[in-house]
Amino acid sequence: MTFWSETALSPKRNFRWQLRIMGHGSGNETVWWAKTVNTPSFDVSEVAHDYFDNKFFYPGRVTWSDLEVTLVDPVTPDAAKLTLDIINKTGYNITTAPGPKKTISKEKASSKGLKSVIIDVLNADGVALETWTLKNAWIKAVKFGDLDYSNDELRQISITFKYDWAECKLGDSDPYFERIAPEG
Repeated sequence: MTFWSETALSPKRNFRWQLRIMGHGSGNETVWWAKTVNTPSFDVSEVAHDYFDNKFFYPGRVTWSDLEVTLVDPVTPDAAKLTLDIINKTGYNITTAPGPKKTISKEKASSKGLKSVIIDVLNADGVALETWTLKNAWIKAVKFGDLDYSNDELRQISITFKYDWAECKLGDSDPYFERIAPEG
């Protein structure tokens, strides 16, 4: 039976979601100023094998795609400042003093900068139907938006997250993707 003919059934809606970033420092993990986010996705490479005049294909490695987030930049909390704070926690710092510099490391980027990045797909009652958790996530790119005197839209920040894999918990069940990561 299709969902449009059953009143008790409902499709998932694109506008019912929330983004949670643990460790961004605002005191609240839910990022209410998030405007758009894409859910995790991956590609499976292919390996070709030639045998006489035939070509056979086998699945190869799984590579998770970058995750794009667009934020509105409110005055309080200041999203630009929070983003810069996350980058500073990863080990990056601007200094003019001579000598050794602190550098970014994966350990700092995925545990001190970002504790975790979580996307909840919600139902009409605000209950999570899907919960995507990015594993070992770190900020790959930030664009602090464009300023324009002729534009009265809200200022936006675009953030690209890199991660090793994602887990998806469906409703109250165990993670669907228990651990899609290299074994060992």
